[in-house]
Amino acid sequence: MPAPQKADICRKGFVMRKLLLVIDMQNDFIDAALGTKEAAAIVEAVKEKIRSYPAEDVLATMDTHGENYMDTQEGKYLPVPHCIKGSDGWQIRPDIAELLTDAKIYEKPTFGSTAMAADLKALSEKEEIELELIGLCTDICVVSNALLLKACMPEVKISVDAACCAGVTPEKHLAALETMRSCQIQVVNG
Repeated sequence: MPAPQKADICRKGFVMRKLLLVIDMQNDFIDAALGTKEAAAIVEAVKEKIRSYPAEDVLATMDTHGENYMDTQEGKYLPVPHCIKGSDGWQIRPDIAELLTDAKIYEKPTFGSTAMAADLKALSEKEEIELELIGLCTDICVVSNALLLKACMPEVKISVDAACCAGVTPEKHLAALETMRSCQIQVVNG
């Protein structure tokens, strides 16, 4: 697959900017509290994908919880403390973090980043953009952000690279990809 260019030419004859959104590539989701072998297996593909984009066209999110996580609604449904702000598990994996030094990073207390969606919607009103999502977990934060972005910007092309995503389980990963396809989010490599 050819690497995305800084700007792809759209049908109307003007320049379209393609942005990469790296979702929650944090230690707790890769090889700590909620890590899986599938999450660890995508790390090299994620790094390769990040390198294929200009640094200024990469954004990232970080799942961010407080010490009171277990008292939150999410904590009651998922009673595993994770991504507690300032902890090692909250940090973006170091070899990925070093590729994100120029990226705008959104800390989010829930699955989808409303701040990122608002910023991207404002950008889409100024210029033609396309969005590609990668990261963890396909069936929670990736799908939540993809659907939130699609709801805010129904005419913006949004895609997810399945080879750079992993779900809580392989079955949930596949189910989330199908959900996104149903909502007109393009799934590549999956």
